[in-house]
Amino acid sequence: MRVPVGLRHTLTGLRHRVMVSRWWRGAAALLAGALPALAFPAPALWWFAYVALVPWLLLIRSARDGRRAALDGWLGGTGFMLAVHHWLMPSLTVFIVVLAALLGLLWAPWGALVRSTLGGPGAGRPSPRRATAALAVLPAGWLMVELVRSWQGLGGPWGVLGSSQWQVAPALRLASVGGVWLVSLFVVAANVAVTVLLVSRPARTPVVAAVLAGAVAAGAVWAWAPRPERAGRVRVAVVQPGMYEGGDARFARSEALTRSLAGRDVDLVVWGESSVGSDLTARPDLAARIAALSRAVGADVLVNVDARRADRPGIFKSSVLVGPDGPTGGRYDKMRLVPFGEYIPARSLLGWATSVGKAAGEDRRRGSTPVVMTLPDGLRFGPVICFESAFPDMSRHLVREGARLIVAQSSTSSFQHSWAPAQHASLAALRAAETGRPAVHATLTGISAVYGPDGERIGHWLGTGRSTAEVYDVPLADGTTLYVRFGDWAVYAALLVLAAYCAFTGRRSLRRPAPEPPVPPARTAHASQERPVH
Repeated sequence: MRVPVGLRHTLTGLRHRVMVSRWWRGAAALLAGALPALAFPAPALWWFAYVALVPWLLLIRSARDGRRAALDGWLGGTGFMLAVHHWLMPSLTVFIVVLAALLGLLWAPWGALVRSTLGGPGAGRPSPRRATAALAVLPAGWLMVELVRSWQGLGGPWGVLGSSQWQVAPALRLASVGGVWLVSLFVVAANVAVTVLLVSRPARTPVVAAVLAGAVAAGAVWAWAPRPERAGRVRVAVVQPGMYEGGDARFARSEALTRSLAGRDVDLVVWGESSVGSDLTARPDLAARIAALSRAVGADVLVNVDARRADRPGIFKSSVLVGPDGPTGGRYDKMRLVPFGEYIPARSLLGWATSVGKAAGEDRRRGSTPVVMTLPDGLRFGPVICFESAFPDMSRHLVREGARLIVAQSSTSSFQHSWAPAQHASLAALRAAETGRPAVHATLTGISAVYGPDGERIGHWLGTGRSTAEVYDVPLADGTTLYVRFGDWAVYAALLVLAAYCAFTGRRSLRRPAPEPPVPPARTAHASQERPVH
């Protein structure tokens, strides 16, 4: 049977419009997922985090079915990963797109969850009961995505939504209770509440009541959660040499800046990541020069060695404490390495990444245990190296082992003119608030920063254009935050919420009666002669 030309053209036009619509929807999902990146430094529009997910939620809600909603979740997650990590593009080139798409898959189930709780075509507006459930279920689902992608092998907890609130005092108080995870739950819940208020008039009353309950809970945290008690001070000097080509020139500049601290009555001098390019055991001359600096300044110097070790095979990144008589024996080898930057996961399969970007040509070796170091006056501090400052559990462990100060040594010189230095510097504020201990973030080329026990900024940031040594009076604190005491309880609570939701929906599906099979029309003796009435 030949299809009339006019009908064929009409069908072709409809097919074309459907394809164009799908492409536009996919592009909209990518863009909507990227919007939350504006809440992080350098834009630092922290307030935007509370509404940034709304366009994405509205788009997913409008999906025609669960499959399309999952696709919108995947594309939005890909957009989010690209936006938050866009500064990696010069190093990983096209490989960053592949990684973002793989990690974006984690948001596909979340997309289906959004549609099942907030309705969609044919499902009507979400009822008050479903809307109230969405306030708990969708933040819990988001947190599970953040938890899975925070595994070190998948890139770690960089760009966790709650960390966008690093300069908001109430959010930092929440972090002291449940870590950055609790802050993420509150931020996503706020986005869900705004979305429900926009799409469902009947659900507004219970949602407003839930928002007020959340505000009261946040107020209770502010009033009654344990606060760290100030107990003394420590003077810490941060040495930031700036951009120098070659390890010898960088070392010489750090040496000169440290010598300028003589007479400043400092307790600890901190150099940035990879500030020493040779193992101090193999280069006793370098160890002697740092020891001479310690004698001149009257304080131990924490350097960072990025070199092949003399006593074991492989390259290590290590925090080494040097006193007036040389290395003190305090040494910490970095445990969590940057995927592709410091090692290539499954190198036999992914080693080709070195040919398309600046991936690690040789894998660094991992340390085996955290280390708490002790200064001559008895002050104990815990070092972390670069990427590790993004992991809440590492700082928590150091504080539980007795550290009264967290020191992060970092270098983002490869991404000097991007958002990366500011993003990295902001993370120490969360670690300080979570643990109730001050945190020092010292870098080679900026941004260096120091935060007090509540996560408040101490002094000013040392920007990427500075080559200087700065002394900070850092307040110390005693006491234990609820996060240090109870750990990731917010994550476990989210798991329980999701488990209860799955059990409830599964039970409803089992109890729902199966649809009856269609009954064929009765046939009569005259059925073959009768014509159906239209």
